[in-house]
Amino acid sequence: MPDLKGKVAIVTGASKGIGAAIAERLAASGAAVAVNYAKSATEAESLVRRIRNGGARAIAVQADLSQPAEAEKLFKRTLEEFGRVDILVNNAGAYEFLPLSGIEEEHFDRLFNINVKGLLFASKQAAAAFADNGGSIINISSVVSTSPKPNGSVYSATKAAVDAITKSLAIELGPKKILVNSVLPGVTETEGLQAAPEAEFFRNYAVAQTPLGRVGKPQDIAGVVAFLASDDAKWITGQLITASGGLQ
Repeated sequence: MPDLKGKVAIVTGASKGIGAAIAERLAASGAAVAVNYAKSATEAESLVRRIRNGGARAIAVQADLSQPAEAEKLFKRTLEEFGRVDILVNNAGAYEFLPLSGIEEEHFDRLFNINVKGLLFASKQAAAAFADNGGSIINISSVVSTSPKPNGSVYSATKAAVDAITKSLAIELGPKKILVNSVLPGVTETEGLQAAPEAEFFRNYAVAQTPLGRVGKPQDIAGVVAFLASDDAKWITGQLITASGGLQ
């Protein structure tokens, strides 16, 4: 398991699903973790209790990252509690597939505000908080950024933007010893998938198209993130790392 002792991580959108698995994995590897949530306070506090019961440090911090000013609040609270930040996992995101005929401005704005604007301004705060120590920004993207599916034009566009931001910031922030990478999950069994009207279609599609023959689990993604957050990955930046069981 990667060694993250002494490091402090912020995981956005961490109250459940992939974000919660990432927060637990980073904590198990020794990091103190700020569990960010927008609305799911009960789930976030429950996660914090589990992490603390495992012997690690954690706090829950409410911040709606679709509002840039909220990112500043998130980092201020984390610095007050832990004194430093070394890792940012940009996991918070909105997921919705709609055909072109059903797309309205609200759908477009909601997905871009959370998936792109929120990630960019959280990364801005991270770069400032890392200061001279360097750090790691890990963006949770999706296989649809490179292999879009029908009815996912807006969602796929947000994830393609995430990957473009990843590559640009890796170049810009490299001289400051800040690593920036994207992890691209395939279809993953989360609360969001379970609530989606097209959930069964996506499961069946994933199993049929994935060489490893199953949908992903949040823990599958968490392991990749923990590696990228560790010193074992200190020579890796600007990369788009697909974690999909071979699904393209």
